[in-house]
Amino acid sequence: MRSIWYRYHFRSLLVILLSVMFSLPAVASQGDDRATNLLNSRRNIKRVLLISIDGMHALDFQNCSKGISGVNGGKPYCSNLAALAQNGVNYLQAYASRPSDSFPGTVALLTGATPRSSGAFYDVSYDRRLSPPKMTTPYGIIGDAANTDPTFSPTDGGSTNFLGYDSCKAGVRGTQVGFDEEIDTDYTQLNAGGGINPNYLPRDPDNGCKPVYPHNFVRVNSVFEVVNGAGGYTAWSDKHRTYTDFSQPSDPYSPEINSVPTAQSVATVLGESCSPLPDQTRVASGDSWSDSFQNIRCYDTLKVNAVINWIDGKTHDATKSAPVPNVMGMNFQAVSVGQKLVEKSTGVTGGYTDATGTPTSTLLTEIRFVDSSIGEMLQALAKRGLLNSTLIIVSAKHGQSAINPASVLRIPADNSSLEAPSVALGGVGSGLTAGLPGSKLVGQALEDDISLIWLTDQSQTAAAVATLNANLSKIGGGEIFYGPSLALMFNSPQSDSRTPDIIVAPNVGVVYTGGTKKVAEHGGFANDDRNVMMLVSNPRLSASTVTNPVETRQVAPTILSALGLDTDLLQAVQKEHTEILPGLSWVTGSDNCR
Repeated sequence: MRSIWYRYHFRSLLVILLSVMFSLPAVASQGDDRATNLLNSRRNIKRVLLISIDGMHALDFQNCSKGISGVNGGKPYCSNLAALAQNGVNYLQAYASRPSDSFPGTVALLTGATPRSSGAFYDVSYDRRLSPPKMTTPYGIIGDAANTDPTFSPTDGGSTNFLGYDSCKAGVRGTQVGFDEEIDTDYTQLNAGGGINPNYLPRDPDNGCKPVYPHNFVRVNSVFEVVNGAGGYTAWSDKHRTYTDFSQPSDPYSPEINSVPTAQSVATVLGESCSPLPDQTRVASGDSWSDSFQNIRCYDTLKVNAVINWIDGKTHDATKSAPVPNVMGMNFQAVSVGQKLVEKSTGVTGGYTDATGTPTSTLLTEIRFVDSSIGEMLQALAKRGLLNSTLIIVSAKHGQSAINPASVLRIPADNSSLEAPSVALGGVGSGLTAGLPGSKLVGQALEDDISLIWLTDQSQTAAAVATLNANLSKIGGGEIFYGPSLALMFNSPQSDSRTPDIIVAPNVGVVYTGGTKKVAEHGGFANDDRNVMMLVSNPRLSASTVTNPVETRQVAPTILSALGLDTDLLQAVQKEHTEILPGLSWVTGSDNCR
């Protein structure tokens, strides 16, 4: 009897084990070999379309999908996003990165990391361990050996560079770091002049003074790297080369948003021809795509077309056949521009009319443009029969502050008696360590609607904070983070070469700017900066709402989990235990699936 019972139960157990083995993704023991080969995946979700509508608040999505008095007769004005919500999970309390700049915002979405593990605080920042670039960047980050300015002398205050001097080999540590358009070979061109100029990059004295590219700088890997390593194919379009370089998609497309606008042989979904560009008042040297409410739609259309090409099984420029990516997507800039721009040449101001988020007619047009563009992507997926097997995630890298136009205070533009925190501390120096030409106490300060301050002499932190407190009413009030309060959010600046020494989060509505070309900004910690829309949709989902707080960094492990990949393949998940988003049946076992 015992042998019969044993044989019976052993066979039953074997059947169960085999069924489990064949229903789960193949997982090896180490590294990328642990990942599923996506090309052979049996999961319902074969691909993820990730869309970032930069600036899109949760409030914006609520208003446009439900309707708001005084706009469109009180009816919804984003029909495609509203339709996605009918088969999706809507997260009302989704929060973007802190700081809410585009760079850490993109890093959060694509890696699952906060600056604590990524080391990415802002597109322009500071690193106490790295050495200056070889050449001074177009925006003035001090370089050295490649400079040929004959007027330089070590006593000129550091306004120029070290003629014939290699600071990295001399052991100089501490430099401003620019990972915006200033590292492009030529940021005035749409293709960035062909790529990144390594002479504009910081250098690593611990690695033979080699230039530090964005993918070397960000300390964690991205979903694209994981999916590529699993045998998949990925594609992403963004506004700077930095963002596609750090994330490493298979097919990157990064038209430079700060290039000089030029005619493009495309038409927007609203029927606007982009050849010539619709706004001819903003196409001169010194203008950029984000200087015009109309031209920004032409810019975004280039990226929309790239996504549609990917869906159609082509490369971004449609010149070659390619697999439909397992992960693909883009970021929209139109809403962000619609929220913040004051276009003086036309006398038009964007933003909102009140604290409830009622959009101006200009912002309304940008929201409709983005919604209609997303509709084109959905049609392309449906046409190829890919909609049911595609998970669609719509969120934002950042919000925009302030929503309420009555709270906006531009310092010093609106009040010359007020000043930015860095000015209160004596201004920003050359970014070089104390004692070198041009150095000041403030080595770097990033000031949008927040102030991040890196000091060249960290022993002066308490004294600097005392100065800021004495001038609190002049710098926009708010909160000052340093020491223990800063260490609750990030690694200590005493142990991490990239953490700011002081962060000033001013009153909501304060924007540090000397100009009046914008009525909002991002980067800060306020609710308007961080409470962004988050919608996850698929035809298999029933409509549901999650009211518990979530973060945009949870998107990255959610993507991997939906594709059947081990989320621990993301280094940020290992370091920060980033969780997947709740409420998704094939990820968490919840029952909101039809």
